Amino acid sequence: MILNHLWGLYAHPLEEWQTIDNRHESIKYSLSHIALIALIPSIMGYYSSVHLGWRIGAGDAVFLTHDSALMIGVAMYCALIVGIFALSYLSHWMAVTFGAKPTFTQTLELSAYTATPMFMSAFSAFYPELWFVASVGLIALAYSVYLLYTGVPILMHIPEERGFIYASSVVTCGLILLVIILAATAILWTNGIISPTFS
Repeated sequence: MILNHLWGLYAHPLEEWQTIDNRHESIKYSLSHIALIALIPSIMGYYSSVHLGWRIGAGDAVFLTHDSALMIGVAMYCALIVGIFALSYLSHWMAVTFGAKPTFTQTLELSAYTATPMFMSAFSAFYPELWFVASVGLIALAYSVYLLYTGVPILMHIPEERGFIYASSVVTCGLILLVIILAATAILWTNGIISPTFS
């Protein structure tokens, strides 16, 4: 039941957004979806770095130790969930400016479902070549942005013109959050807190 909107968001997104808007599951449902879907990149990152190895160009595969990959996977899981909550909060805060009065659960649904293609793109790590994973990630990012632009007018109950501007603001906030997460990762990395150990 937790993932029952997944197929609809890929097959017929507009109709599925309408279904999500009509049902408005509880915040517990949204949290369950986020907790489950955020496991995908964390588990795939761990599995590919410990058991498959990452290749960059023609060099040998690079592997991480179990403990190092586990620590990075847990940190990634926490960062993804915090990122979704931060984006939901910013979406909720900005909504008033655009004439919308959503509940926090609505903005949490919007953030969770639009981020889902990005999280699911982590399955590409079964073939851990940097060019392949980056290509799949860019396609997933494009589809996530598409879902956001189509979902905002439906879920926030605002006209499409204002919805476009609102969605663009959410995309901007998402990019800023991504930069913050990358900067925090770089700081932790350079200070040796989450520094990887190669096997």
